[in-house]
Amino acid sequence: MKILGNIIWFVFGGVFVAIEYFISSILMMITIIGIPFGIQTMKLGILALWPFGSEVKDTPQTNSFLNLLMNIIWILIGGFWISITHLVFALIFAITIIGIPFAQQHIKLAILALVPFGKTIV
Repeated sequence: MKILGNIIWFVFGGVFVAIEYFISSILMMITIIGIPFGIQTMKLGILALWPFGSEVKDTPQTNSFLNLLMNIIWILIGGFWISITHLVFALIFAITIIGIPFAQQHIKLAILALVPFGKTIV
């Protein structure tokens, strides 16, 4: 079921969301300060390609203040708007019964897009 869900996701918009993530990742990596944000955006882009069967877990790190600081900067730079976009797509997909699994994936991506630092994708 994961493979079928990923194929349908890819065909009906997942590739476009991933391309947006990859373009923004490349633009963020132009500066040295933007490299950590570009790496996280690249991870989000990979997850946006194949979200079914993937889990997001908290990483136990010793430097949680740095994760908090990076998440605050990320929210101000554009994480809020990316998250809102995923929530709008989730509402659109949730209208139909067939779209509910896709809406759940967009909600998962919205949460991750809001606070990506300190998370790992399994």
